[in-house]
Amino acid sequence: MNEARTGRRAVRDGVPGPDEEQAPDEAPGEERGRPGRWKVVFVTLLVLGALAAVTWVLLGSRLLVVRHVEVTGTDLAPRDRVVAAAGISLGKPMARLATGGIRARVEELREVESAEIERHWPGTVRIVVRERVPAAVFERDGRYHSIDRHGVVVADGESRPAGLPTLAAASPGPSDKATLAALTVLSDLPERLKRQVREVTATGPEAVTLLMASGQTVEWGGAERAEEKIRLLEALWRTAAGRAVATADVSSPEVLKTK
Repeated sequence: MNEARTGRRAVRDGVPGPDEEQAPDEAPGEERGRPGRWKVVFVTLLVLGALAAVTWVLLGSRLLVVRHVEVTGTDLAPRDRVVAAAGISLGKPMARLATGGIRARVEELREVESAEIERHWPGTVRIVVRERVPAAVFERDGRYHSIDRHGVVVADGESRPAGLPTLAAASPGPSDKATLAALTVLSDLPERLKRQVREVTATGPEAVTLLMASGQTVEWGGAERAEEKIRLLEALWRTAAGRAVATADVSSPEVLKTK
């Protein structure tokens, strides 16, 4: 009787009975997975902290702010006017600069054709200016106005600027077709010929006339077919008879007319 009781106890102690529950063993990889999750959390917090530090340095600290404004490429426009038009506040975080707005304000200056805004870390902003190039000059109300190839007045004064041909047009300006035709003709001329032009007259977009320093008149016509007209004119001037011509009409390059 004791042995039977002992045997039942042994079976009960050694092997669980059918209605005895066995505590589930933990999965073999579970213990190994816990350190991995903690590592992910740690790395995530580290990255977030680094991003917060970088954001603070760029936007909130005094480390990367505007300390200097440089201007390059100016001749007609004074540096102070360019800086004033840019409207850059010293001490402003470099990352917060609205470079598109700065560029647009600088390009509103009549002397400026285009501008680029460059950040030079840690604290310098450079404004690279491309100025308009005067192509001709006209007189109005006792003042001389220098005009670029687009018809924009870039400078004016009481004395006539040297080295520019005179523009004779009814309404000089960027919206006048005759003016734009005359300026296009000047722009297409090679430098060796451009230096010889004393005056360009435009009574219409197809009626451009050049008065040369030699006293010769060149009836150019419209601005198209410039290369053909240049070759024809230079070929004429290479001859002795051509140099003596008072007026050369190259408006139709197929037929050269002289007077």
